[in-house]
Amino acid sequence: MRTAIVSGGTRGMGLSFSQRLIKLGYRVVALYRADEVAAAAAAATDLRPMRVDVADASAVAEVVEQIVETYGPPTVLVNNAGVNVDRPFLEMSVDDWRRVMDTNLSGAFYLTRGLVPAMLDARLDGVIVNVGATTGIRPRRDGANYCASKAALLQLTKCLALELAPGIRVNCLIPGNTETDELVTRFHLNDPAARAAHVTEVPQGRIGAAEEIADALEFLVGPGSGFMTGQKLIVDGGQFMW
Repeated sequence: MRTAIVSGGTRGMGLSFSQRLIKLGYRVVALYRADEVAAAAAAATDLRPMRVDVADASAVAEVVEQIVETYGPPTVLVNNAGVNVDRPFLEMSVDDWRRVMDTNLSGAFYLTRGLVPAMLDARLDGVIVNVGATTGIRPRRDGANYCASKAALLQLTKCLALELAPGIRVNCLIPGNTETDELVTRFHLNDPAARAAHVTEVPQGRIGAAEEIADALEFLVGPGSGFMTGQKLIVDGGQFMW
């Protein structure tokens, strides 16, 4: 059975990714940092949760070794783990900067660097999907750390695609506003007025569903995208048309 690894894979959009990969026939190792409740719920399904802070290089190295020894080299890696620490730039601390960059960018580097040698040696025609953000292309206020991390992740995607071809394809999936608990909380979308104001910016007139983003992931890991690498796939209802 093919193995897939999803960081941040036990809740939110990451859980949708994990569940979709299971439907596609993968054995899925879902990495998580701290949410034991979500991990326990995932463990009750076919997911295999493993705890690790992807910002910790030594911890990632240990988990990578364990995964490869237990399940063999993965065919698919989804670098989805991410955090937001929003502040106005002049109020942003060094810790605010490092926490976001270490998770969103360095975490993807640590996992990819740890797993790629085994993936290449196994000749699995592997796939890496880095989960970006629209704010990695268009900036927003109070998010210099987050925007910079996602912009850098997009450029890392291109560099990896160039260096790892033809053995591994690497693309960046960029979701727009997606119905997750985190988004609802951040933008107060339980308030009908706030939701209505939010969706006026989206030509499709609604917020996306996590399943729709998982549809895009399915395309990127499947044969239909076999001649596609180093690209960004934006799924946002037309909100940002570049």
